[in-house]
Amino acid sequence: MSTKTFAGINVEVNEEGYMTDSSQWTKEIAKEIAKEEGIELTDTHFDVIEFIRSKVASGETLTIRGINKSGVVDAKTFYKLFPGAPLKKATKIAGLQKPESCI
Repeated sequence: MSTKTFAGINVEVNEEGYMTDSSQWTKEIAKEIAKEEGIELTDTHFDVIEFIRSKVASGETLTIRGINKSGVVDAKTFYKLFPGAPLKKATKIAGLQKPESCI
């Protein structure tokens, strides 16, 4: 593990850059992680991120199908918001661990 500084806060990250303590997460940290991923966050991004954080907090498994059924965004929009690997990028920006379903 290593330490990275986002928004003036030192956070521990794993070898893939995912935060190891999600309680340190803030919107300012999210904006800096997103910038590293080439994403400029909008209110819609934050709606998705808040949905994801609430699902993880309640112990639910994250899937793209679940995002599609969330009522927040559909799968096509999810892919546009977080291009490439949407679930991996969204969880990373949300300060969460990479989902087990992602390789």
